Amino acid sequence: MAKNPGNAVLELVNPEQLSNAPAEGEIDLDNHEFYENRELSHLKFNLRVLSQARNQAHPLLERLMFLLIFSSNLDEFFEIRVSGLKKQLDFGRQRPGPDGNYPEQVLKTIHSEVREALDEQYRILNEELFPSLAEENIHFLHRSEWSDVLIEWTKTYFHDEVLPVISPLGLDPAHPFPRLVNKSLNFILSLDGKDAFGRDSGLAIVPAPRSLPRLIKVPKEIMAEGDNFIFLSSIIHAYVDEFFPGMTVTECHQFRVTRNSDLEMSYVEIEDVASALQGELHSRRFGAATKLEVSLGCPAELTDFLLERFNLSEDELFRLDGPVNLQRLTAMLSMVDRPDLRFPKFSPGTPPALEEDNDIFAAVEKEDQLLLHPYESFIPIIDWVRQAAKDPTVLSIKQTLYRTNESSELVEALAEAARNGKEVTVVIELRARFDEEENINFASILQEAGAVVVYGVMGYKTHAKMLLFVRRVGNKLKRYAHLGTGNYHRKNSLIYTDYSLLTANDALCADVHKVFQQITGMGKKIHPKLLIHAPFNLRKTTIKMIETEAQAAREGKPARIIAKMNGLTEPSVIKALYKASQAGVTIQLIVRGVCCLKPGIPGVSNNIEVVSIVGRFLEHSRVYYFENSSYQVYCASSDWMERNLSHRIEVCFPIIKKKLAHRILEEMETYLDDQVQSWSMQADGSYLPIANNESESLGVQTVFLKSLART
Repeated sequence: MAKNPGNAVLELVNPEQLSNAPAEGEIDLDNHEFYENRELSHLKFNLRVLSQARNQAHPLLERLMFLLIFSSNLDEFFEIRVSGLKKQLDFGRQRPGPDGNYPEQVLKTIHSEVREALDEQYRILNEELFPSLAEENIHFLHRSEWSDVLIEWTKTYFHDEVLPVISPLGLDPAHPFPRLVNKSLNFILSLDGKDAFGRDSGLAIVPAPRSLPRLIKVPKEIMAEGDNFIFLSSIIHAYVDEFFPGMTVTECHQFRVTRNSDLEMSYVEIEDVASALQGELHSRRFGAATKLEVSLGCPAELTDFLLERFNLSEDELFRLDGPVNLQRLTAMLSMVDRPDLRFPKFSPGTPPALEEDNDIFAAVEKEDQLLLHPYESFIPIIDWVRQAAKDPTVLSIKQTLYRTNESSELVEALAEAARNGKEVTVVIELRARFDEEENINFASILQEAGAVVVYGVMGYKTHAKMLLFVRRVGNKLKRYAHLGTGNYHRKNSLIYTDYSLLTANDALCADVHKVFQQITGMGKKIHPKLLIHAPFNLRKTTIKMIETEAQAAREGKPARIIAKMNGLTEPSVIKALYKASQAGVTIQLIVRGVCCLKPGIPGVSNNIEVVSIVGRFLEHSRVYYFENSSYQVYCASSDWMERNLSHRIEVCFPIIKKKLAHRILEEMETYLDDQVQSWSMQADGSYLPIANNESESLGVQTVFLKSLART
C-alpha cells in the first residue's frame, strides 16, 4: 500500500497555514492562481522527457532516444498547441484560460523556455552523448575529422547520390522564395559573382529531398573500426559550391521551419468526409510557420530574410548548435547492433488461458481476462479476431479503430472475416492526428473486402476502444467484448502502458452494442447500464463520483480517489477535486503529461498529491478509483480533459470482477510507491524528481516487467 498518501505534498505546506486555512466554501475556486496553464504544463512534461537524456541510469542509446523523443514532442507542440495560440492572436480572439494568462503572454513564456531547453538539449548531445558514444566506438564525424580516404568517399557519394536529386534554387524575380515543406531540411546560401545569365541576386536555397537519408553510415571498407556516421548536411556543406559553378559560396547554413499541422475541416456542405480530409492533408505540409530553426553561426542578414519570408518574429527564431533535424537521427538506432547500450529485451507475458491455440471465447466466457500492456501481450486480442474470422458460430464483429500499425494484422483479420461472410462493421476515425492518410487506406482495404466502414459522428472524434463479437451458442446469441485504454496498435502496445479487458458480461456487452448502434445509426440518447460514455454523461458522472467521495468525507467516512491519466485540464473536474480536497478526501493523481490542477495549496488542495511517471514506457493507461462508488475501479479511453469529456466519443467501463479490481488497485499503489521514476508536482506548478538514494526499490516499470513479463 502507498505510505503516507499525499505526504510529499503535505510537507510543502506550513502547518500554521493549514490551521489557519479558510473553511470549505470560503475560497473562490475560480481564482486564476489555482490553475496551471495548459501549454506551459505540456512543455514541462517535455522537459521531464529531456531530463531522461541526462539520466546515467539509462543505457546510452536509450538516453539518445529520449533526446530524440523530446525533439519529436517539441515539433508536435509547435505544430498544434503553439499554432493554436498564434491563431487566436491572428484573429484577434485572445481569451484567457482558467489560469488568467492570455495567448500573447503564454507565447512569450514558451519562446523563452524553449530557447533554454534547446540550448540544454544540444549541450547534452555535444558534451555528454557524442563523447560517450565515441567511447563506445560510435562516431559522428565532423568535416574536420575526415581523412583523405573519407573525403574521396564523401565526394563520390555526393556526385552519385546527392547531386542528381537536389534542385538548387537561385532567388530572383523569376525564382521567388519557394514553398518549403513542414520540417524539411534546407540550406540558405550567400553567393558572390554572376551566373551564366548575368544574374547576381546573391541568395539561393538548397532543399534536401526527403528521399535522402539524413544520416549516412560509412561502409566498413572505408572505415573498418566501429560504427561511423556522417550527416547529410555535412556532405552538402562540403560540396555545396558544385551547385553553383563559377560562383563563390560565402555563407551556407541549415534551417528548418515548423508549420501549423492541425487540420481544419468545416463540416458545412461536406458530403464525403474521406475525400474532404484527403484534400486537407496536402495543406498540412504548407501551413503557417510557427518556428524557425537555424544553425548557430547563421548571420543576422540571412535570419532576418528568412523571418520575413515566413512571417515570424525574432522570438520565433531558434539557433541550434548542431543539426537542425535531430529527429531523423532515430534511423541510427537501427544501424547499430549494440544491445548492451539498449534496454534489456523482454517478451510480454500471456495468461495461460489466452496462450496461442487456446479457445479465447471459452476462456473469456469462463471469466473476465485482464491484460496490462506492454508487460502482457497484445497478441491475444489479434488472435481473438483471427479466431472469430474463422469461427462458423461468429455472426458479426464490430470494432473501433483510432490508430493501428502500418501493416495491421487486425485490419487483415477483419477483412478475412468479411470475406468469410461475417457482418463486419468498423468505425474508423479518419481524424486521428498524423494517422489520417493511413486510416483512409485501411478503410479502403476493409471496404473492398466487404466490411461496412463508417467514420463516426461528424464533429466528434471516435476515441473509444471497443471490439464486439456476436456468436451463436446453442440456440442463443452471445456477445463478447474487448474494452481498452489504448489503441489497437501492436507496435504501440510494446511501448505504451494500457489495460485490456476481455469480457462476456451480458450487461457490459449489451452496453457496448448500444454505443456501436448509436455511432453507426441515428436515434435518441441511450442509457447504458454500466458503461459511462462521452460526450453525454462521462463528465457529469465523473463529477458526481468525486462529489460522493466528498460527502463521505464530510460524514467522517474513509474517502479516497486515485486517478491515473495522461492529462487533467477540465476546469469543472478540477474544481470538484478542490472541493473534495477541502472536504478531506485523500486524492492521489498520477498524471503523465498536462496537469492544470495545482496540489498543495493551503485550504484548497492540500489533500491532493500529483505525480508524473516518466520512463522506458509511455504511461498511457487511464484508471479511476473511487472508494465509495458502486464499482470502485474504472478504466477508460478518456483523460479528464475538455476534448475527451465533451467533444469525443469515449467509454469508461467498470471492472466488475473484484479480483481484477483488486489487482488494478494494487498496481496503482505500486505507482504511488515509486521512488525512481516519479516526479512530484509542487504547488507552483513545477516538478521535482522523487529520488530516494537510500531506497533499494526498483522503478515501477521494472517491477511490472519482473512480475508480468517473460524477461
